[in-house]
Amino acid sequence: MSPNPQARPGSVRSAAAINEQIRAFWLRLGGRAPSAAERAEYEKLRAKWAAAVRGEVGEAA
Repeated sequence: MSPNPQARPGSVRSAAAINEQIRAFWLRLGGRAPSAAERAEYEKLRAKWAAAVRGEVGEAA
């Protein structure tokens, strides 16, 4: 049984998995500044990462 009975399995990806996406995002840019659309994509990834971190901290407590 999940430590958090309200959480659906697979509903939130791990912070580590999202962090890998963020790293890939910056590698894909190759050192150039992101466009407005890319910046929005990055901000969405950051928000997902922050939510995942909060979820992991809550589970550990």
